[in-house]
This record gives sequence, C-alpha cells and structure tokens, in this order.
Amino acid sequence: MQEVTLTIKHNGGLHARPARLFVQLAKKFTSTTITVARNDHQANAKSILNLLTLGATMGTQITIRATGPDELEAVKALQELVESNFGESEDEPPDHVLPPPSQ
Repeated sequence: MQEVTLTIKHNGGLHARPARLFVQLAKKFTSTTITVARNDHQANAKSILNLLTLGATMGTQITIRATGPDELEAVKALQELVESNFGESEDEPPDHVLPPPSQ
C-alpha cells in the first residue's frame, strides 16, 4: 500500500471539475484500488459521486491510498494533479463561480 496526505489548495476545493479530472486519472490505474480519505470518511477515487461526498474544500487535508500492482505510480500521479492545483493557477476563481454583474 502507498499513501500520501495532501492539502487541497484549489479555491473551489474538490468540486465537480477537479473531481472529474481526479477520477479520470484514477481510472487509468485499472488494477489498483484507490481511495481518498478525509478524517474518518473514505471514498472510492474512481467514483465522482463518492469523491464529492468528501466535501473537501480549500484547506482540507486528504489522504490518497492505493493498493495494487501500480500503486506507487497511481499515488504519484494523483499527488501531482492535486499539487498542480488541478491545472489552474491558485489565484484563478473556481469555474463554478459566476463573474460579478457588469455595470
């Protein structure tokens, strides 16, 4: 088993778009079981609905655990995704927030 604990730095937390990217990447490791835990709550990393139930907002610590033949590669890849802020700059507003109305 491989595991890593990380802090979510994305402004919107682990909402729909970052969760989708996370699940897509996790599913590439077909023979490996991958879970994400927040406190005592654990979710299947290959299910977007499971991930969203974690309620992982910005600043939340999560633990990614993988078991299987490519567990090390899976944890490293998912760690890189989280640490890259899911491909967004840290000052970029979350994509689910509407811009202020124009005057």
